[in-house]
Amino acid sequence: MGKCARESNLVISGRHIAVISPRVILQYAPGEEVVVWVNKIGPFNNPQETYTYNTLPFCRAAGAEEPEAHALGIGEILEGNELFNSGQQLKFAVDTPRTTLCAQTLTDADALQFGAAVDEHYWYQMSVDDLPVWGLVGKVMKPTDDLEYLKLFPVGTRVLYTHKKYSISYNGPHIIHVNLTYSDVLTSIASNKKVEFTYEVVWSKTDIAFEDRFDRYLEDEFFEHQIHWFSIFNSFMMVIFLCGLVALILLRTLKNDYARFAEDDAEELMMDGKSSLLKDDANSGWKLLHGDVFRAPPYLLLFTALVGTGAQLLVLSVCLMLIAIGSSLYIEPGGIVSVGLTVYAFSSLANGYASGAFYHQFFYPRVSKDWIRAMCLSSALLPTVTFVSVFFINALAVFYGTTYAIPFVTIVQVVLVWFFVSCPLAVLGTILGRHGAAKAGFPCRVNKFPREVPEARWYLRPPVLIALTGVLPFGSIFIEMYFIFASFWNYKFYYVYGFMLLVFIILTIVTLCVTIVCTYFLLNAENYRWHWTSFAAAGSTALYVFIYAIYFYFFKTNMSGFLQTCFYFGYIASTATLNVNEASAKRAVQQIKAKKGRRIEICETGSRSVVNAEVTATIKQPRSWAGMVSSKCSMCSVNPFAW
Repeated sequence: MGKCARESNLVISGRHIAVISPRVILQYAPGEEVVVWVNKIGPFNNPQETYTYNTLPFCRAAGAEEPEAHALGIGEILEGNELFNSGQQLKFAVDTPRTTLCAQTLTDADALQFGAAVDEHYWYQMSVDDLPVWGLVGKVMKPTDDLEYLKLFPVGTRVLYTHKKYSISYNGPHIIHVNLTYSDVLTSIASNKKVEFTYEVVWSKTDIAFEDRFDRYLEDEFFEHQIHWFSIFNSFMMVIFLCGLVALILLRTLKNDYARFAEDDAEELMMDGKSSLLKDDANSGWKLLHGDVFRAPPYLLLFTALVGTGAQLLVLSVCLMLIAIGSSLYIEPGGIVSVGLTVYAFSSLANGYASGAFYHQFFYPRVSKDWIRAMCLSSALLPTVTFVSVFFINALAVFYGTTYAIPFVTIVQVVLVWFFVSCPLAVLGTILGRHGAAKAGFPCRVNKFPREVPEARWYLRPPVLIALTGVLPFGSIFIEMYFIFASFWNYKFYYVYGFMLLVFIILTIVTLCVTIVCTYFLLNAENYRWHWTSFAAAGSTALYVFIYAIYFYFFKTNMSGFLQTCFYFGYIASTATLNVNEASAKRAVQQIKAKKGRRIEICETGSRSVVNAEVTATIKQPRSWAGMVSSKCSMCSVNPFAW
């Protein structure tokens, strides 16, 4: 087949079953065989409704009744690839005149199948030296077609493209470009019609380097359009505005409190046995919640699992984008998927660390008996949700017989990677989180009895805050969503991962800012139940992404059919779920340590007990102002809460 040279880049080789392997570069000698692999075939408007090439009744070359199968990696299988030797005889740097591959006489069933395929605009994908080429099965004659062909085939006639012409350029021992021309010879589709499939090959030299051979597949004018840069600038200005808004809230809200706490004398604080700090007019709004903001949220185990899963997805996203920027993963079939699976398995360490630290703080200095349950739920939550979604979609794929049906062996491989790599790392991360990051509890003890939450105005209620908070983060990624959707659903290679990383950073900052503001409004309304509200507020961006996906489906694509609709909305629902989980990590990443006021003494004349209190301002987590100002009693933990 050709000599192999290995490249040290971290990419995926489609010629190996291993998840990650060195890239294999084929080098050919003149006259050496070049294999043309046929891949998948399906309706052009439905990208996920693809079948094996031999699903249509194409005849096969002599001696190729059982075509050779191409070894595929996990990523290629999950992308729905299934390659077989086409039987076409290509010799490196040697022109091949028009040659008959095979001939057949169409039966009634064959004519019906080909006719239906032409009506649905069936396309096929082939591969030559890992370079993809595409072609159409046939077409329906239109009045705008060449008059020469219209004389032979009237308008409305279904015809097959029966001739393939390969124009291949090479540089030294490497294949650089492959062009496929398939519209020169037409054959009408009819029962008992004899059809002959032919091909020819023309070779030419080129000066293009091997490293640049994939550039022709990258649509620079589309991805690097001026509007792409404008969207980045627009989002950046939004970040500046929101950061300024958050800073303004901090300054205006806390400035007077800091000044008053610093100027008051201990003697002036005692008035009829009560401190002025405890008066309702001085301590209104969020300042009354210091004894309740650290109360454990309902369904703590589930919330812990979501925090851990979000941290894992955050690490996965950043690592995958950095790897994609540093290496050309989009060149290799299945590269992104294979590397993504590998990074996900190792990022389970972040899952265990975040969930272990978060859960342990609610029971410090004791150890909860349910920490093992929390660890198991955190490590199994996302795989379980994904498995349920994939099981439903895969059942449909198996029923329809598409190439996106995941083989049982591949499912077993993925499960083994999760069980033997991901789970142990999650256990290790949980242990590190419990013993390393969670050495201190909250800065103030939680009150024994929960505070009553007063009735809030309609615009300060959690559902309204949640719905409004997701608008600005979605606005920061709206333009990039179009490019990503167009790539995934419209046969384009997405390669501008630098843009994606910038937009991701902007999205993170915007999410932090708007959830800080949202949580401040919530606490200012004396509602200490901020955990789930702050989580859902950032995650509400996923709701707008899903709404945009519905718009994209109906107005930007021509998809149809039950199978493709289930694939589309199944993928979108899974992606939206991942966005919600990832949003939980963004609230656990940032912590701004507080400024501390001076120690003051508050005396209660009735009981003559003296309590040392220290005013501590803390901003916890990007979506929570819990504990912004807390009165720390002497029995409370000394160290502030830290991740």
